[in-house]
Amino acid sequence: MIADLIPAEFFAGQATWLLWLTAAASIALLAVGGDRTVSAAAAMARLLGVPKAIIGATVVSLGTTTPEMCVSVAAALRGNPDLALGNAVGSIIVDTGLIFGLCCLIRPLPMDRFVLNRHGWIQLGSGALLTAACVVAYLAAGGEAHGVLPRAFGVLLVALLIGYLYMSVYWARSHPLMMPPDENDSPMRGRVLAMAAFQLLLLAVGLGLVVLGSELLVGSVKTICERYQVPPSVLAVTLVAFGTSVPELVTGIAALVKRHEDISVGNIIGADVLNVFFVTGIANVASPLAVETAFLWLYLPTMMVLLMMFQAYAVLGRQQFRRWQGGLLLAVYVASVYLTVRWGAL
Repeated sequence: MIADLIPAEFFAGQATWLLWLTAAASIALLAVGGDRTVSAAAAMARLLGVPKAIIGATVVSLGTTTPEMCVSVAAALRGNPDLALGNAVGSIIVDTGLIFGLCCLIRPLPMDRFVLNRHGWIQLGSGALLTAACVVAYLAAGGEAHGVLPRAFGVLLVALLIGYLYMSVYWARSHPLMMPPDENDSPMRGRVLAMAAFQLLLLAVGLGLVVLGSELLVGSVKTICERYQVPPSVLAVTLVAFGTSVPELVTGIAALVKRHEDISVGNIIGADVLNVFFVTGIANVASPLAVETAFLWLYLPTMMVLLMMFQAYAVLGRQQFRRWQGGLLLAVYVASVYLTVRWGAL
């Protein structure tokens, strides 16, 4: 499941020392790609007059969730529908618990009320919709080993994805910090749009470097772990869920370093929404998805606890997400990893 965008044979044929070298080089790619992504996103926001949180929740999050979508669709088509759903749910857990929690611990993150009052509720609602559908599918199985999400549910999620993207554009234009274009200055507006298009190209290049770097890093480390006989359950929990979320992690840390915290917050919110509508939706259209027992008793409850904590922070908070809030999210993530390893050992 890991590094499906690069064939596993590519890593299996390398010597161990070369795998370590590949991992080191991939870290450099991640650093450069993350820096370019955040810089281009911030420049686009400045040129178009769009708040950085909006850019993070739409353009950046679409790019950073594309690896999850590719991996989930590949897993579904290869006869591993449980892995396809697990990748999406696990990515939400990693994004909200590990990445957002870690970013909060590093630095208090700003609250964009306009974004949180719209995208934030969709973040929670999309998780609740997926959870409810999985519970219904499992109960409908009537005591079978697992439930099945039908393709029709995937079609519904894709329709919601289209609606979400449309509303994101509409909300971006309505944001109080949005700067309307000067209708009397058409030549200047054309120049600004051209510059924004160039920044979009740079952003795509940056995301490409991040995706390539993450694939090389996860693929090489996975092969190294297998050669050192790391237990499969530990490998799955720590590397599979984390691996496909590396782009979000790199983008989030780079945004903090470059003082564009709004991009980091927006990216996590958008990534959570897109992991349901985009990743799960496309994979479910490709194939019915299996809902195993562990989803009902562990993975989905963990996901919902993290999403509800995030939304509670947003509703009850004032101007910033606090460090202690990030610490609690991170603690829930660590506990979920421990319980997942114990579950796998049973």
